[in-house]
Amino acid sequence: MLKSLYSGVTGMKSQQTKMDVISNNIANVNTTGFKTSRVRFEDMISQINASAQGGTANGGGINPQQVGMGVQVGSTDTIMTAGSLQTTGRDLDFGIQNGDNSFFVVSSSGDQADVQFTRDGGFYTDGDNQLVTASGMRIMGYAANPAIEYGSFEGLPTGSVTPLTIEQTVNGADLQSYSVDNTGLIVGSYSDGNSYVIGQIALANFANPDGLEKAGGNMYVQTANSGEYQLGTAGDDGYGVIRSGFLEMSNVDLATEFTEMIVTSRAYQANSRSITTSDEMLQELLNLKR
Repeated sequence: MLKSLYSGVTGMKSQQTKMDVISNNIANVNTTGFKTSRVRFEDMISQINASAQGGTANGGGINPQQVGMGVQVGSTDTIMTAGSLQTTGRDLDFGIQNGDNSFFVVSSSGDQADVQFTRDGGFYTDGDNQLVTASGMRIMGYAANPAIEYGSFEGLPTGSVTPLTIEQTVNGADLQSYSVDNTGLIVGSYSDGNSYVIGQIALANFANPDGLEKAGGNMYVQTANSGEYQLGTAGDDGYGVIRSGFLEMSNVDLATEFTEMIVTSRAYQANSRSITTSDEMLQELLNLKR
């Protein structure tokens, strides 16, 4: 009898965890680049009342008799499918298309040893003309130092990344405008009439992006189960392409979340009812003494 009470408690606690996750998903339905989470349950240890027995000459086999001891949270998964791209018309808004495993590389210190990863491509320039996120983290990439004339550009050396800066002066000429193409290449037009490659935005891929850890601020950090990040650029195999003037929306599906909310609420109610019913049965047992 007491086992049913504790099984009901584990059910209520597990359903509460699922409701916490659902509520967080709904709260972030408009968060740029947010990835929805889900909760999976698994049964707990079962008490064996009678072991299984094989068949004999006198009779057939007997299945084991077991009573479960409740439920527990098996995993809380992050679903890394891409969200839809929404047009913004802003030149420094970027979305990654066809690259579900790819992330922008950012760093608060500008050091490659201190990088984090994000799908939020809403970038800005600061007072030092560096590309930064809304929270001031530097956008990492491959810098052209010195700048390379676009007509003779054959590619940038890859391997290590540094903070990207929009150079205001190249060979004594002043910057007039700049653009970012689908490969993340930053090209500036200068007052001498020439176009120069300033740098290229880097992307990082992971063998297991589901293993990344959410760090807040739309950021992820590498973990032991995500694998080491692999640097590359948009346009490379598996890295997708960068779309300027777009932002990736959350991949939360409200219809799914509301359905799961109803199911979770009813499951919580059912577990609560199993506790009260067990309590009533115990009360009837105690009343036998009267």
